[in-house]
Amino acid sequence: MESKAQRHGDDAPEPSRPSAAAEHTAPSDAPAVEIVSAGNEVLSGDVLDTNTNRLCTLVTGLGGVVRRTVMVRDELEAIGLEIAGAVLREPSLVFTVGGLGPTSDDRTLEGVALGLGVPLELHPEAERMVREKYAEFHARGFVPFAQMNDARRKMAMLPAGARPIVNPIGGAPGVLVEVGRAALVSLPGVPEELEAIVDQSLDDLLARVFGPAHYEERALVVSIQDESAIATILRRAELDHPQVYVKSRAKVLGSARVIRVTLSARGSSAEDVEGLIAPAAEQLLAQIAAAGYGVHAESDADAGLPDRR
Repeated sequence: MESKAQRHGDDAPEPSRPSAAAEHTAPSDAPAVEIVSAGNEVLSGDVLDTNTNRLCTLVTGLGGVVRRTVMVRDELEAIGLEIAGAVLREPSLVFTVGGLGPTSDDRTLEGVALGLGVPLELHPEAERMVREKYAEFHARGFVPFAQMNDARRKMAMLPAGARPIVNPIGGAPGVLVEVGRAALVSLPGVPEELEAIVDQSLDDLLARVFGPAHYEERALVVSIQDESAIATILRRAELDHPQVYVKSRAKVLGSARVIRVTLSARGSSAEDVEGLIAPAAEQLLAQIAAAGYGVHAESDADAGLPDRR
C-alpha cells in the first residue's frame, strides 16, 4: 500500500441495496449493528473467528441487534463493497475486525476508505500513538528497535475524517469514522487487543449508540425432541407478544434430547423487560403443559424441580 493518500472517489464499488425483507427482521427500537470480519486466515480455516462471536454477545447484551455479519478475504474491493453496502443500509454501528496491522495484506482501512469514497491520510494523533507504543515495546524488549518506519507508519494512515481509538495493549490504534448517523469502528483482529479496546476505550461510544437499554433472556426446557410438535404454540406466543423474540433449538440435557425455548426482549429498564417476558413465559408454560409435554423454566431444572405438566 502506498504511503500517500489515495482518493478512490468514482472507483468505489457499487453495493447492492437491502431487500425489503431484510429491513423488517430487526426490532424497530433496537440499534442495528453490522460486522465485517476481514482475514484470509479466517476463511482458510487457519484461525477461528471468535471476535465476531464476542461482538455479537456484546451487542445483544447492550440491547442491540446484529443484523448482518460477513467474512471477507483481505481484498480491497471485497472490503470496500461491504462498507459501501453497510452505509446504504444505515445501521447504528458497523464493526470491522482485522487488517489494521503493518503488513501488506492488512488492507481493511484502505477498504474502508474505498467504500466511503475518501482518501487515506496520515493522522498525526494516530502516528503519535503508534510511535509511543513502539517506544514502549522496545523499552520492554518486545521489538528490536523503537524508530518509526513505513510499516509502522502505515498503521497511522486513516480514512479522511476518521480518528484513532486507543489500543491499550497493541501497536495499531482502533479507528472511528462517523458516517451520517452511523458509527464505523475498525478493530484489530488479535482477540486480546479487540477485547481491550472494547472494554477500555469504547464506553462513551457504546453509551451513545445503545443508551440505557436493558436486555434479558429467559429459557424454558421442553421434554420432547420434536420442535414441530410445539411450533403452533410458539407462533401464537410470537403473535401475542411481538416485542419478545422467541427461539427454539434442540439441546442435549444429560442423556436426553430436549427443546430449549429462549425468550428475549429489550426495554428501557429491567422492570419494563420483565413486563414483556413474564406474560410470554407464562403463556408458553401453560400452553405447552396443556398440550401434554413436560416443561420447566431452565433455572428450575438447575434446582432439580420437576417438569410442569
